[in-house]
Amino acid sequence: MFLVCGEALFDVFIGSETDNALHLDARPGGSPFNVAIGLARLGQRVAFLSGIAKDMLGDRLVRTLAREGVDTRPCPRFDAPTTLGMIELDAAGVPHYAFYGNGAADRLLSAAQLPELDDDVRAIHVGSYATAVEPVASALETLLRRERDRRLIAYDPNVRLNVEPSLERWHERADTLAGLAHLVKISDEDLHLLYGEIDEAALAARWLAAGAKLIVVTRGADGASAWNAIGRTDVRAPRITAVDTVGAGDTFQAAMLSHLAETDRLEPAALAAMDADALTRLLDFAARAAAITCSRRGADMPRRAELGNAC
Repeated sequence: MFLVCGEALFDVFIGSETDNALHLDARPGGSPFNVAIGLARLGQRVAFLSGIAKDMLGDRLVRTLAREGVDTRPCPRFDAPTTLGMIELDAAGVPHYAFYGNGAADRLLSAAQLPELDDDVRAIHVGSYATAVEPVASALETLLRRERDRRLIAYDPNVRLNVEPSLERWHERADTLAGLAHLVKISDEDLHLLYGEIDEAALAARWLAAGAKLIVVTRGADGASAWNAIGRTDVRAPRITAVDTVGAGDTFQAAMLSHLAETDRLEPAALAAMDADALTRLLDFAARAAAITCSRRGADMPRRAELGNAC
């Protein structure tokens, strides 16, 4: 079983304008929220941990997770608003975000509200702005420090400067959590935003030396690369006609974790021991899953049957 931790919100897509009306399309989302649903759709048992509002939008978030088969029992409910993430797509389908969430429920989780975990929780995923804003960031770091020696830890920074504008803060968070995680997935955009023109292999080597076992850098249409104790592996991305890229990185992460579960590699030592052939299969599975999400609007994650017998 997986435990996914982080924010839960509504993505509000900005549509066309007619007369004095602006058309909006609101959908449940948030990077960790998407990862949880992605895992469930790929046939994995998953629970979600986030503060969720007691308002009408919070109720809809809970119903959406339940409908997808995600366990929401770890989620505390707060008398606070639900975060709204406004999204405008450019001509290439690339999203641009603005967040409205000061004091919102998904930022309010404290260390005192962390659940005790059953032995069947084999892996924890954290990421995005819940790892950078307080008090939830400190709560999640406490969880990772408590559980690191007992379960696989996965991390995706998923930087959102319009939520936490300090690059210094994101940089510190990325270095700290990469040192606590066993699997780190980061987009090339986030990598260079945080570290400038640093060589990707040099950063991967630094994080591996700090304790990570597998580092993955994704590059959208240009594929992905992975580094572990054995070496580096690269894969190409499938060629598709993209509708938009919303949720692509979340799909990639969910698919990697699902593949590791299916191949019985949810152990730090197993990540370090994966050879080039095993890493190629892992990255190819995740890239094909992400391509399916890109082929339809929003974070509409694929189901396991759409990917065939790929493991």
